[in-house]
Amino acid sequence: METSTLERFRRLLCSLQDDIQRTLIASRSRQGRRFAEVAEVTAEDTIFHVDKISEEVILGWLEKNWPRAWPVELVMEGLPPGATFPRGVAVKQTRWKLVLDPIDGTRCLMHDKRSAWALAGLAPQRGARTSLRDVVVAAMTELPTSKAGWADQLSAVRGGPLRATRRDLRDGRGKRWTPRPSAAVDCDHGFASVVKFFPEAKAATAALEEELWCGLGLHGRNGGARVFDDQYPSTGGQLYELIAGHDRLIADLRPLLLPRVGLASALCCHPYDICTALLLEAAGGVVARPDGGPLVARLDLTTPVAWVGYANPGLARRAAPVLRRLLAELG
Repeated sequence: METSTLERFRRLLCSLQDDIQRTLIASRSRQGRRFAEVAEVTAEDTIFHVDKISEEVILGWLEKNWPRAWPVELVMEGLPPGATFPRGVAVKQTRWKLVLDPIDGTRCLMHDKRSAWALAGLAPQRGARTSLRDVVVAAMTELPTSKAGWADQLSAVRGGPLRATRRDLRDGRGKRWTPRPSAAVDCDHGFASVVKFFPEAKAATAALEEELWCGLGLHGRNGGARVFDDQYPSTGGQLYELIAGHDRLIADLRPLLLPRVGLASALCCHPYDICTALLLEAAGGVVARPDGGPLVARLDLTTPVAWVGYANPGLARRAAPVLRRLLAELG
């Protein structure tokens, strides 16, 4: 695929997310608390009113802006399986698969607590075999809280540099900036977390996390308080924290730990949540399975994904073997 074509896709995904951001900011000022109303409960997730707003934006934007010469399969909550654009095109005739999470971190946004993120990943169409490793273009755009003055956007094509823009929400003007993940090869005096958003399996997760810090020589040193925990309930937000240099390590092990306490995988990360992993790689970080292998989950709405993000390869080389050993001991 020519670089110029991928660059055009990158700009298109950024433009789509700009539209989502503008619409949500305008809708919040008009609708207020309606954001938090439950609109639908599906097998994948709970859909809120704010999610429905973003769905309408996406379908309208595609009609106006997506090149019809590039038919695409759409993978997004709220759309039926096999949804395509142009509408009515058979999936087998599409050339691309576009996975979207219009609002990753809905609860953060609807309670005006922390930014959510619009996520998009584009991969050449390989049918059911299309996986996260096939994503060649990705973009993520901040959906800010009501008091925010700036919002960030990150994008990249596979093998190319990370592009980052910070936009002034008052006048829409943007400026380039360069995110820098942490260069630290340990988690000492840094933020690092194992995901435990919900009460389910929290005790088991915390026990493994404590063993991880012990294995890395941090637990209890000099009276403790050597590693700081930050539970950001947005996979895109977690990737951003690694890319921006705020966090050093984030491990989402829910698909491995929830079944141990008899729970289903609906509370897990799914491919649409982690479809922008290549942005961390473009920034110099590492995203992998907990066993160190590549993320190869197929691009759908239901496959549970366990993943670990490291700020840099040196930290990955140090921490990954400890995590693998602990998971092997769990069986």
